[in-house]
Amino acid sequence: MASVVEYKGRKAGYRCGYCDSAEGKVSCGMWAHSMTVQDYQDLIDRGWRRSGKYVYKPVMNQTCCPQYTIRCRSLQFQPSKSHKKVLKKMLKFLAKGEISKGNCEDEPMEPTMEDAVAGDVALINKLDIQCDLQKLKESLECEEKKGRSSKKAESHELIQSQDTEEKLGSGGPSHSIEVHAVPKPGKGADLSKPPCRKAKEIRKERKRLKLAQQSPAGGFEGVQAPREPLSLFLPKAKSSQPKSLEDLMFESLPENASHKLEVRVVRSSPPSSQFKATMLESYQVYKRYQMVIHKHPPDKPTVSQFTRFLCSSPLEAENPPNGPDCGYGSFHQQYWLDGKIIAVGVIDILPYCVSSVYLYYDPDYSFLSLGVYSALREIAFTRQLHEKTPQLSYYYMGFYIHSCPKMKYKGHYRPSDLLCPETYVWVPIEQCLPSLENSKYCRFNQDPEAVDEGRSKEPDRLQVFHKKAIMPYGVYKKQQKDPSEEAAVLQYARLVGQACSERLLLFRS
Repeated sequence: MASVVEYKGRKAGYRCGYCDSAEGKVSCGMWAHSMTVQDYQDLIDRGWRRSGKYVYKPVMNQTCCPQYTIRCRSLQFQPSKSHKKVLKKMLKFLAKGEISKGNCEDEPMEPTMEDAVAGDVALINKLDIQCDLQKLKESLECEEKKGRSSKKAESHELIQSQDTEEKLGSGGPSHSIEVHAVPKPGKGADLSKPPCRKAKEIRKERKRLKLAQQSPAGGFEGVQAPREPLSLFLPKAKSSQPKSLEDLMFESLPENASHKLEVRVVRSSPPSSQFKATMLESYQVYKRYQMVIHKHPPDKPTVSQFTRFLCSSPLEAENPPNGPDCGYGSFHQQYWLDGKIIAVGVIDILPYCVSSVYLYYDPDYSFLSLGVYSALREIAFTRQLHEKTPQLSYYYMGFYIHSCPKMKYKGHYRPSDLLCPETYVWVPIEQCLPSLENSKYCRFNQDPEAVDEGRSKEPDRLQVFHKKAIMPYGVYKKQQKDPSEEAAVLQYARLVGQACSERLLLFRS
């Protein structure tokens, strides 16, 4: 299994989807016919990002809105006050049906996927002639012809999917989870306790256990200590042991809760049976999102656009024994409220991270701050995957754009790092912000002697796929007479780095 890419070069003078500059966007791009998850991991660690099968890299020192790759260190993540408000708002809605009034705090406002790659859209449309897109369209048409299946059959299918999908927030074998389910022992409320017990009592007991474990005696002996003296230290425990993300997110709900929320992860490429069965409903949510949130006319959010940007992916599905139970590749994280989809997070699961691609949701549920809530769920999901796959510990949020106020919210998920655009090392965001206040484009690595350690040093070792044969660039270039060909190949080598240039197959016609 090898990655096959077709480099399309530098594109300049296009409209920017972030600042609406008519000609400010500058980027380099390539069409990925196929790609391994390790190759894509290495590419995003050099500032690349995908939109469908098109993989692009902003020319940072020339584009109008420099886009810095940002990652959150999920294992150390602690929700902020505003994050906690969103989680509490969701729990109140699920428990009692309460709808909070007022504006959504810190609600993300991503541009459309087409805006993110504005200027390259025509190229993507032209290139996207892969058969899987046609198959998806055919499967959607087939779903439409089937008409409205009965509610009974529909619910039966959902129950079946729980047996074949991975359970979020727990080690179970199902992809489905109810918000009030137990993620893992020690994380969230323990539903094995009698249902009549209040969550407040359970939290107090958990705190006492934590204090007992922290006692000098060690072990669990401290559990037998009298409760009264321990209670004196509870305020101190609260400050030193803040609630974890899972404690807040998976707090128990009453048995007569007003609503039920399930989060399911379904593989989108190649499309799983669960993905195909729910694609029409998912598309309808996307269409409403584009029309209401981004003011698109009804005929613009087409099935082709949806599949091209949010379903098609070059990533090969991989299921190694030491990897996540769901495997690596591209997925849709579906949020089901009372049996219907209200939001979908498009994600890639890679060797070292969960990479967020896009989110769309039903505008009727904007009051739930689904942009923030889904990001917190994805962080929790990353932490859960880490338990089985220790090297997978980061949550990549795409691009951080300091010059665009609507895109600065990504810096609120701490601790996080930005990628230096020159040396490709990660730098804590706190160290980067002062420089970004003074200049849109910054080199974050403070060592003036530091260079890109992964730079292309031996371009002749670059792998070329030409006339159904694979050969080193050193052999290929002897057959070429066009001087522009060498310039394009060397530019590509510089952008992908030495390691990727030796693994990726660069298609040349």
